[in-house]
Amino acid sequence: MKKLYFEGMMQMEERSLRITGADKTFFTKITNALTKILIPTKIGINGMLISIKRNNLLKAFEIYNAENENYNKDELEKKYDTAYEAYLDSLDKYVMDSIYKKVRNGTASEFEKNAMSKYYEVTSLKEKEYMEYKYRKQKYLIELDYEGIKIGTKEKLIERYNQFYISKMDSLYKSILKNYSIKVADNTNIYDSTKEWIYTKIFYTLEEYIENILSLKIKIDYDQNLKNIISEYEKYESYMVGKLDTRDNIEKNMVLLGLSRKLFTHSLPLIVAEQCYEKLLKDARSLVQDTKIATKREKAYAMLINLIEDYNIKLLSTKVYWESPKDREEYKKFWNKYQEISKLKETDFIEYIKQKEILFIKNDMKKLDKGKTDYTKLLKYFKRKLVDYGAIREIKNSYKSEGKYIKVKEVV
Repeated sequence: MKKLYFEGMMQMEERSLRITGADKTFFTKITNALTKILIPTKIGINGMLISIKRNNLLKAFEIYNAENENYNKDELEKKYDTAYEAYLDSLDKYVMDSIYKKVRNGTASEFEKNAMSKYYEVTSLKEKEYMEYKYRKQKYLIELDYEGIKIGTKEKLIERYNQFYISKMDSLYKSILKNYSIKVADNTNIYDSTKEWIYTKIFYTLEEYIENILSLKIKIDYDQNLKNIISEYEKYESYMVGKLDTRDNIEKNMVLLGLSRKLFTHSLPLIVAEQCYEKLLKDARSLVQDTKIATKREKAYAMLINLIEDYNIKLLSTKVYWESPKDREEYKKFWNKYQEISKLKETDFIEYIKQKEILFIKNDMKKLDKGKTDYTKLLKYFKRKLVDYGAIREIKNSYKSEGKYIKVKEVV
């Protein structure tokens, strides 16, 4: 009897274990299902919270920027900063409470997956590049909300938000570029190959700003002063279509640097812009030297000449502080010569092009002779150009013997 009792108890325990095991899977499924149901609810709650914080922010921003002598500007700035921090916190909470959980549970849309991927990309900067992380996280959160606002939102809200968005983005981009400038500007204007990644980031950030913020400013007629750079912006637009080769990318970055001299004079000071130009010149020279197809090489050469001219007009001619009085005097002579040649542009364009190229080539050859990089092939190419233009004479290898020579048969 006892034996039967114990066997019955064992069978019940086994069944109990099997049921418990089944229940675990069952409860996991229920939990996942409930999570999927609750996440949209949380999104709704966060959405309402973001909307409230956003409205508070826009009110604070508008009051702060209004011209009213009756208000204490410092007090208004403090209220605006507080509203801005609360707004960012609500956006950060939305990312973690909603997007992160949806991605983890496999219910996220492509937009949400991309948003989470970008969030990880930004947070990965925190340990090594905290200042960049600080600005890029703010930029990321504001852009995330802006994308949502543009979809199915009233036009009036978009107009209000655009004013805050442009103002804050201007500030953030200036801070990001200033951070890069500090890393590059070590009291020298010399291009440093060890800082190649910083130059790349500067060009990337400039492109990002011009594509997303400057384009919006032009579209909504944000600033009348922008009319002065429309032509340069249109040049940049021509590089937004199709696949770009190395020459196209150098030309595009040249346009970006030109725009930066008007948009980010303080955030990207002359000493940093000069290094960026030197980086582009290095890339352009290498392209001319390494290109073997004649037609492509000529195009690369034409691009290098344009880059040298752009560098001189937009930067070196405005430079006040030079490394030495000798360098300054040498440049003055060069610049005066260039201005004299420029007078030919209206009367004899072909001669103007010829004389300009001769001036640029000779000046660049002096720099190449002083550098460490091997530009033997480029120097040979430059000399051939100068010979073709009649600027130097080609001395052929020849030998003329003097006296009379009689052939004598060797006697063995």
